[in-house]
Parts: sequence; structure tokens; C-alpha cells
Amino acid sequence: MKFPQPQNLKTIAGLINCDYVGADDFQVLGMNEIHVVQKGDIVFVDHPKYYDKALASKATIVLINKKVECPEGKALLISDDPFRDFNKLSVHFRPFERAASAVAISAEIGEGSVIQPNAFIGNNVKIGKNCLIHANVCLYDNCIIGDNVIVHSGSVLGGDAFYYKNRPEGFDKLISCGRVVIEDHVEIGALCTIDKGVTGDTTIKKGTKLDNQVHVGHDTVIGEKCLIASQTGIAGCVIIEDEVTLWGQVGTNSGITIGKKAVIMGQTGVTKSVVGGKSYFGTPIEESREKLKQLAYVKKIPFILKKLKE
Repeated sequence: MKFPQPQNLKTIAGLINCDYVGADDFQVLGMNEIHVVQKGDIVFVDHPKYYDKALASKATIVLINKKVECPEGKALLISDDPFRDFNKLSVHFRPFERAASAVAISAEIGEGSVIQPNAFIGNNVKIGKNCLIHANVCLYDNCIIGDNVIVHSGSVLGGDAFYYKNRPEGFDKLISCGRVVIEDHVEIGALCTIDKGVTGDTTIKKGTKLDNQVHVGHDTVIGEKCLIASQTGIAGCVIIEDEVTLWGQVGTNSGITIGKKAVIMGQTGVTKSVVGGKSYFGTPIEESREKLKQLAYVKKIPFILKKLKE
């Protein structure tokens, strides 16, 4: 997420009441998670296991819970609770806006687009030309919809990321302030749920088609001309490259990549990244031809045991 105007390190430190290392006027342009950070962004880290990764990332401001040596060209924000303070910044720069109507005044709807009754169109939503938004669709604030997009009834775009910190008193929610971006010629089936990014975008690219009851987690990027069948669950921060097919009831781990033109057969658990151009099946995932051979061998076990007894 980029801030509406550039900020400086002293101002940001004042917002969260923390110490800092760096010049008062050190420029701060936005905030993001580590997998999408860019120069000028704040990234937060609160576990020693990830200190080096955060300090070496593209982020130039690191919100951290320990005073460490500051890398050249970067700045530090020293906080006793970076998770809490990251949330404070999210709320400050993108506060919740209460809806005043079913279709927000600030929403932009392109020529030829149809919004069916009982759909909710949130603040700052942009819908392109010749789209069809069916009844009971919910588009949360800041969603971006391209041209010639169809969203079927009951789908929800822009729900919060499933991201919590386990504290002694209960789970603490990481506040989501990202967006959902749907490119041209995408069709989204009924009862799909697409979570917005924590600070970045969850993106579905041009020409992709989703069946009914598909879930897409936060910050996931789905490429062009993908086919995703019913009851598939895609975790957060997944990259699905172009022309991938996911058949029914596929599930994925977070943070993996599925290569271009891969085919994932039904009920497969995608537990790791896989290269493109191949077909996969099973849990844990393997190339489908090998997995089917293994299943065929398993069926022969009773016959083999019988022969051994004889």
C-alpha cells in the first residue's frame, strides 16, 4: 500500500510512538508485507528467525522489535510490538469507511455495466465497461474490476485476510488494507470468496474463469487464462502462472508457485511448488502418471500377500 503523500521517518515514528534509527526526513512511501515490498516501504518483523530476511529485503524501513545494526541506505523503527504498530499504521492511512448506500457514491461504474438488485458496491470500487454483477454480490471497498467481467450471485470480493497472531489472551488480527484486482474478461462463479491483500493486491488476470465455491486467499496472483473448478481452496501468497488448470476440490499450501500450463487433477493437495507443463495428482502431490502407477501397485498388495502365504 502506498501512502496518499510521501511521509518522513520522524512523522511515522510519532504515529506509533517508537524510537527510530535514521534521518528525521528519511522518506517513507508506503508499507507492505515482505513478499511484495518495494523501495520506500515499511516492512515489519517480530521474530529473530526472520530478522535477516527483513533487513535484506527491498524495504527501506524495517519495523523491528530489537535494536540491531541498520543496513546502509535503510532506516529502523524500534517497537516493542511491531505487529500492533503495523496495524496502527494500516488504520491511520486506510481507515474503515462506513457505507452510506448499497452502491457507494464514490464507486465508478463503466458504460454498459449492469448491477443487479441487492448487490453491494463499496467505497472507491471501480468497475469497467460491459460488466455484469449479479444479485447479492458484495464488492468490498477499493476493489478494481476490469472490462467484460461477470461476477455471479453470492460471491464476495475483498474480505479480510486470514492472518492472526497468537497471543496469551487470544488471536490478534492483522488488519487488511489491500485490494482485490480483477482484470478483463474474468468470470467468477457463484459463492466464491476472494480475500484482499494485507497491504498489496490479490490479483486475477485477464481471461481466467472460476467455477462456483472457489476460495482465493490474500495476496495470491492468478495468471491469465486459468481454469479453476468448484470447491478449490487457494491459500494466501500463492502464484499461479498463466493457463493453469485446477480441477475440483484442489487445495494448496501458502507461498507456493504453480508453473505455467500445469494441470492439477481433482482432490490434489498442492503441498509444494510445481513446475509448469505437467499433470499432477495426489497428496502429497506428484506427477499424475507416477501417482496412478503407485495406486495400481497398491491394489496388487492383497494378491501378492496371498501368493506369499501359498
